[in-house]
Amino acid sequence: MSESAYPIDPVDLTIRSNVAKEIGKSYADRYQHAAPYPHICIDNFLPPVVLEHVVGDLKKMPESESSFSRAQENKKTAYMPERLPQYTKNLFYAFNSRPFILFLEEMTGIPGLIPDPYFSGAGIHQVANGGHLDIHADFNFHSKMYLERRLNVLIYLNKEWQEDWGGSFEIWDKEMAKKEATFLPLFNRMVVFSTGSDTFHGNPEPVNNPKGDPRLSIALYYYTATWDETRKSHSTLFRPRPNTQDKRDTTEIRRSVLREITPPVLYRRLIGPLSRLGF
Repeated sequence: MSESAYPIDPVDLTIRSNVAKEIGKSYADRYQHAAPYPHICIDNFLPPVVLEHVVGDLKKMPESESSFSRAQENKKTAYMPERLPQYTKNLFYAFNSRPFILFLEEMTGIPGLIPDPYFSGAGIHQVANGGHLDIHADFNFHSKMYLERRLNVLIYLNKEWQEDWGGSFEIWDKEMAKKEATFLPLFNRMVVFSTGSDTFHGNPEPVNNPKGDPRLSIALYYYTATWDETRKSHSTLFRPRPNTQDKRDTTEIRRSVLREITPPVLYRRLIGPLSRLGF
């Protein structure tokens, strides 16, 4: 179930911290008690003019930094905030600001959230017609900052999106037996959810927009300083849906085996080149 709101203008960095905290607190019960894991959908999250400006900026997109074309994620491209027009770039900086962090902390109940100044994997995500992202759990470790990934924030930029156009965001249970929730990627809709090794989600139904427009979203990730040597890092863990033609991903299995049999120093030197080869 989505929640209608008009809570925060992140461009206004003069907003008082206690106001941001109170707004977050008003969503805390719904977020923290959602099943199968904490999440929330909030419609009309920003003043529409903010995202209208972003959509205008995205008509002048630079070349993407990354693109994916394989069975589990296809026709998906990502754009780093640093290379986007100034307004959209500043909006991403605002999402890393203290008021927005306090809003998230109060809503999620996760103290000590840390934004990612590198925006690793974050930014503007675009999925073209025919593209999809299979159900998965996200990578859990920020190696550059030695942090644990805890939270995803998605804000959609697609006007009048229809269900039969595909691309809906899905939340699945931890056993990958049942789809628990689905959300159309509608303009100014925000979905926030906690991340872990079994918080399965994705947009597995291929985008099929008759106008030819891609599915666009803002993606942001937040971390905590709770990682230690007892934890085991992993990359994206894809899981096929039951009774579908989703393909099983063996990449993480191969990496796990390699990690077990290779000295850590050598593994760190090997994994970069092997990743580029699809290992």
